[in-house]
Amino acid sequence: MSDARVDEANSRARTGRSPRLRTLLDTIPVYVPGKPAASTGDPGWKLSSNENPYPPLPGVLEALAAAAGQMHRYPDMHCTELTDRLAEHLSVPATHIALGTGSSGLLQQLMQISIDPGDEVVYAWRSFESYPIVTRLFGGRPVEVPLTGDEAHDLDAMARAVTDRTRLVFVCTPNNPTGKALPRDSLETFLDRLPADVVIVLDEAYVEFNSDPHRADGLALYRDRPNVVTLRTFSKAYGLAGLRVGYAVAHPPVADALRRTAVPFGVSSTAQSAAIASLERHSSLMERVDELVTERGRVQEALLEQGWTPPDSQANFVWLRLGQQTAAFAEHCRDAGVGVRPYGEDGVRVTIGERQANDAVLTAAGRFRRRMSAG
Repeated sequence: MSDARVDEANSRARTGRSPRLRTLLDTIPVYVPGKPAASTGDPGWKLSSNENPYPPLPGVLEALAAAAGQMHRYPDMHCTELTDRLAEHLSVPATHIALGTGSSGLLQQLMQISIDPGDEVVYAWRSFESYPIVTRLFGGRPVEVPLTGDEAHDLDAMARAVTDRTRLVFVCTPNNPTGKALPRDSLETFLDRLPADVVIVLDEAYVEFNSDPHRADGLALYRDRPNVVTLRTFSKAYGLAGLRVGYAVAHPPVADALRRTAVPFGVSSTAQSAAIASLERHSSLMERVDELVTERGRVQEALLEQGWTPPDSQANFVWLRLGQQTAAFAEHCRDAGVGVRPYGEDGVRVTIGERQANDAVLTAAGRFRRRMSAG
């Protein structure tokens, strides 16, 4: 074909129909990232993404910089050193660990290894917004079980929702965005009610912030349950959100399947090095976590004094159920220089940040509350 005819054919193609994509994409909700505060001339506070307000731990930046000097090389695809360090830190076999690009990346891999089109995925709602996205993306059918009146998982209702088409059950504890955590006894009873061939995922992205003495521990619960997977991340407490590294702990059949479906070289060398350096400084990390937990308590008490009714949060955020006032509250905070995370007409999630940021959102919340009371 001559160059002129090729150009003519390409021109017809460009002016014709668009590429044929999956019609399923039209039904999938879009993940909404947290927004920063409005520009008011003063420093704004971003309390919308559950980010750690502290910089990386001392020594982590140096480890990351050293790894960056080798960025022309592919990373260790098997994350060997990080896997071994995690195995030692968690007291689990290395063969039970699978690394991924954050726990969100591992959620997609769990879909890949578990469901066929039409299979059911059960989870509480409202919970982590990635659940309906990845379920629909892989052709699954979401089964959303409403939270209880006190913003917790309704485990009895979730157990009843499991059918012979259920392949995955997600349990987020502490729950995002409400912050409620499940006690060990009730979660253990729930796990033992479910079929052994259903994969149960304990999403513990915020586990380090959980100070409840009766809390469930996914690592303890998975050990004698081959169908239980525990998901954790370095994004929240460890403050490595920008590096995208999370991990799953599961028995070998599931862990091996997760490793086989991972994006090759997905966890970068810099992410692996920063995660290893962070693990080596775990005691310093927990000092920071303790400070955030103390600040969380201060914020919750202040909100209660203002007349709000936040649930007892065991994460690094608090939840306010606002109904139709959700958007107005988020906009009010934004105008006050604080970005918070609204969820439709359900409520607003507020990350625990620097003390000044928390004071700013408390001031905004108090003003909004007084405005509501005045009618």
